[in-house]
Amino acid sequence: MSSGAKALESSGRVFTDAEIRQYRDDTPGLQHRIHFNSAGASLMPKPVISCITGYIELEAEIGGYEAAAAEAEGIARAYEHTAALIGALPDRLAMTEHATASFVAALSSVPFRRGDVLVTTRQDYVSNQIQYLALADRFGVEVLRAPDAPEGGVDLQAMEELIHRRRPKLVAITQIPTNSGLVQDAYAVGAMCRARDVLYLVDGCQSVGQMPIDVEAMGCDFFSATSRKYLRGPRGAGFLYVSDRVIDAGLEPLFPDMRGADWIAPDLYQPAPDARRFESWEYAWALVLATGAAAEYATAVGLDRIEARARRLARELRERLASVDRVRVLDRGAELGAIVTASFDGYTPGDLVTELRRRGINTSSQTRIDAVLDYDEKGVDGALRMSPHYFNDEADLDALEGALREILAP
Repeated sequence: MSSGAKALESSGRVFTDAEIRQYRDDTPGLQHRIHFNSAGASLMPKPVISCITGYIELEAEIGGYEAAAAEAEGIARAYEHTAALIGALPDRLAMTEHATASFVAALSSVPFRRGDVLVTTRQDYVSNQIQYLALADRFGVEVLRAPDAPEGGVDLQAMEELIHRRRPKLVAITQIPTNSGLVQDAYAVGAMCRARDVLYLVDGCQSVGQMPIDVEAMGCDFFSATSRKYLRGPRGAGFLYVSDRVIDAGLEPLFPDMRGADWIAPDLYQPAPDARRFESWEYAWALVLATGAAAEYATAVGLDRIEARARRLARELRERLASVDRVRVLDRGAELGAIVTASFDGYTPGDLVTELRRRGINTSSQTRIDAVLDYDEKGVDGALRMSPHYFNDEADLDALEGALREILAP
């Protein structure tokens, strides 16, 4: 937890009751459902929804190209708000279709050669791990996973030794894995990479909107994220931060298009001078505007306050679940965020998601293939994932606990 969140947590009330009521009133999805699935797709607030519907109506009225031109200033502000959310400048931010598109664009820009080393962790997003294995298979890149510490999460000393001894071309980690409440120390790993001039890629898919992010302090060269999770933006939108070092080194994605580069001669193209080189021509500009609105909304609420409240709710949920028979809370780590995972004796996670949805409660499920290393180590076939956000309250926790006890009752 950040120092600001700790101070807010220790000071007592983080939000007033009136503020929580306002945030809930701003969220139409809470009128008929209880939402514990912000790690999957959170609920959009009204200003974000209005951005989307307003722009789509404008496209319908005047045309798609014309709407983009008419909203050029609003689109520029969306870049500004989103970049400010992570402590970056707008020209170092690329808008993308989703977090994986961001991650792949970054990964493809690294000039790997056979025998190069990529260092990652055991607690990484499944798509990222698959992409590393594809690099190993196609290009002979050696993929090394730093071991976990006894308490969970990457062993920082082992990571530093790997970086020092093997001199990787790239270090890539997931700050908050999708399959547990673990928060990995992305800032400590960044300091190691900067000290040895190693490229550093961070997957911030679950951390953006859940906690304060400062990419400069983190020392990352790439930071990939999505709009739909804790940021409370729409599905189908994401973004990628790229550092000055990336631009100065001339790195670019493997397949740039006409937004990311200019074709200046029959056999020559020129990459864009900024992060735009990582963008594509075709965008759902309504979703870009909505991402900016979500970033503006989260900033107004306060990322320190969001972090403190979401983590408090998650901690209380873990405590409640630990008191329920046939439930095993799976989260491990020196620092835990707002994702809660548990296994339930006699029930598959998918069945529980279905039963909870019948009762108007949203959660999500995972199976072994979503986190092979982690779930095999924990000896489970998957987990029910419950992810509270700052708009949740004690009554929501009561409803979730009561529903689970009812489902599990003999």
